[in-house]
Amino acid sequence: MEFSTPLIRATLIRRYKRFLADCCLEDGREITAHCANPGSMMGLAEPGMTVWLEPNDDPKKKLKYGWRLVEHDDGHFTGVDTSVPNRALKTALMAREIPELAAYETVRPEMKYGDKSRIDFLLTQDGLPDCYVEVKSVTLSREKGLAEFPDSVTARGTKHLGELVKMVDAGHRAVMFYLIQRTDCSRFALARDIDPTYAAAFERAQQAGVERLIYATEISPQAITIGQPLPPA
Repeated sequence: MEFSTPLIRATLIRRYKRFLADCCLEDGREITAHCANPGSMMGLAEPGMTVWLEPNDDPKKKLKYGWRLVEHDDGHFTGVDTSVPNRALKTALMAREIPELAAYETVRPEMKYGDKSRIDFLLTQDGLPDCYVEVKSVTLSREKGLAEFPDSVTARGTKHLGELVKMVDAGHRAVMFYLIQRTDCSRFALARDIDPTYAAAFERAQQAGVERLIYATEISPQAITIGQPLPPA
């Protein structure tokens, strides 16, 4: 998934009200950018961090910049926009680039299901059980090389796991797809200490037949694409 507008480098001043971030551009101007991430962004929103912003000239948007990346001191990147995994995965699913899901020809995003919920992707193919795919953006890393989810308590995520179990019980296929939006991690684990309820719900879901896929990403100021599958820790 290529960025529609070339990103520009800036320095983070502060993130506040979850969806706002004050930044200083390289020419010295201070601007406010939209932060498309409702999570805690633990370790990713410290003042002074190098960030990459996407400018826009859309008259319908109040803020003219969107925060897309954090650039770490070691040259690695983290994608902070939680809408990116869905867009990147849609492209990969339609191109049949995810081997575990490549047998499905029809890809339908944001389909209603369960108890007033929407599944990120419903995959269908004649002769195969329908496949419900829920996508999570993973950006937390508290140990070198290890990515963790979630970065804060997620009652919504726990609900989604319960909905996936119901799909399996109904004879369908259900997949939790964790996309690691960091280039400095090669392993994945649940952050059980942050949300033990989610971790317990995940274990129940796996026992019920919900599948887990973990994939890395390749990130640069030009594009974010899905990389190779990763093992759990």
